[in-house]
Amino acid sequence: MPRLYDSVSSADAGAYADEADDHFHDECGVFGIFGHDDAGALTALGLHALQHRGQEAAGIVSYDGAQFFTERHIGLVGDNFTKPSVIARLHGNRAIGHTRYSTTGGAVLRNVQPLFAEFAGGGFAVAHNGNITNARTMQRALRKRGSIFQSTSDTETLIHLVATSDRSSFIERFIDAIRQLEGAYALVGMTDKKLVGARDPLGVRPLVLGDLDGAYVLTSETCALDIIGARFVRDIEPGEVVVITNDGIESLHPFANTPSSRFCVFEYVYFARPDSIVANKNVYDVRKRIGAELAREAPVPADVVVPVPDSGTPAAIGFAEAAGIPFDLGIIRNHYVGRTFIQPTDSIRHMGVKLKHNANRQILEGKRIVLVDDSIVRGTTSLKIVEMVREAGAAEVHMRIASPPTTDSCFYGVDTPEKSKLIAARMNLEELARYIKVDSLAFLTIDGLYRAAGEPARTNENPQFCDACFTGDYPTRLTDRAENNGDPQLSLLAEVG
Repeated sequence: MPRLYDSVSSADAGAYADEADDHFHDECGVFGIFGHDDAGALTALGLHALQHRGQEAAGIVSYDGAQFFTERHIGLVGDNFTKPSVIARLHGNRAIGHTRYSTTGGAVLRNVQPLFAEFAGGGFAVAHNGNITNARTMQRALRKRGSIFQSTSDTETLIHLVATSDRSSFIERFIDAIRQLEGAYALVGMTDKKLVGARDPLGVRPLVLGDLDGAYVLTSETCALDIIGARFVRDIEPGEVVVITNDGIESLHPFANTPSSRFCVFEYVYFARPDSIVANKNVYDVRKRIGAELAREAPVPADVVVPVPDSGTPAAIGFAEAAGIPFDLGIIRNHYVGRTFIQPTDSIRHMGVKLKHNANRQILEGKRIVLVDDSIVRGTTSLKIVEMVREAGAAEVHMRIASPPTTDSCFYGVDTPEKSKLIAARMNLEELARYIKVDSLAFLTIDGLYRAAGEPARTNENPQFCDACFTGDYPTRLTDRAENNGDPQLSLLAEVG
């Protein structure tokens, strides 16, 4: 039976609170490659391109025909996977990798993916983007049957379901397992013979197929294909399972009566990298169209359009072009800010936003400013940004948000506050405008967001996206939440993928 040789970093990243961070965080990115002699190094490069999807931890598992090898580390990909000695330990012509943003419980090594288990028929490694909304319920049942969990990750639920399945082949057991899952998942898995990819029946999270000189690649975004010079082949379809072996690739569709796709619309708003192609749409172009829709829906007389960098930049460009108002960089971002490096006293915490952003006074002074950002979650950053712009001498400050108000928590693999901490769930538009101290405030409508993404106006009968964070319309059952009496905090106790 193949053995797992495991090398892990023991550095404790610690927990840090970033009050200036007022954005959602996607949980992770996944990458897998089959049939290339540099599989370990290419996986590290792919994860580097997916670093925006998770900055707390990263891991790679490779296979050389006889043994599995794994490297799991707390911290950034570039801090851990650029050392030749690390890559040299990832032997083999196939590998999978994962980069992760942790939520409840913090970043600890036992939760760093890919997760690995030895089954009776051999080893299995898996990396997951998304969140299984019945994980806690399934885990309780599995524990009663004797399963022992080593992590707090919902992803480990899949491993135990595969291990306890009574089906004969690995793929049959894998399909039996994912049929029992609810929620969102984009998975890459690896055995001694196969690379496997799967998306949930609604296709909430992205997964694409690429080709590099005959080696197949599975990954979250096309930007990870670009960095290694791979060719984009196609999106993995909602509900599809792909199996890659030395004999080629096989596509399976194990879900009967697959419902309409509900891809996460926030991938277009914020999560995906602007240079990625998502569901056949260039993300940068969609974000520019979002800005143009916003300009048409909420025009305002102004002298200059200023993005809140970097996530607000494409929408601000689209807004400026549609409104006929000059675009300029009135806020400069420091790209070299990481974890808090000094004690967060009250006075230092108040200045925290200036670690990341600084006003460009020459652009702002005496001007009527339109600030464009992608979203408002807690409102803390927006308030500090507006105060900073006013201190730089802006005559008026108008805020335009390139998404609808965020009123509901996400249960599909995104780190979100509970609903009571979402400022748009507690305040109406006028109250929120007063809170962040702007002269006017407007959000993109849900129909405007759909139009920018190339879809008709939203209908309750057949929405094209998962937009639950804006509408409260969750496309799947939230079993764990229901069993915890609807308490969102209890339902989010699991570490999501």
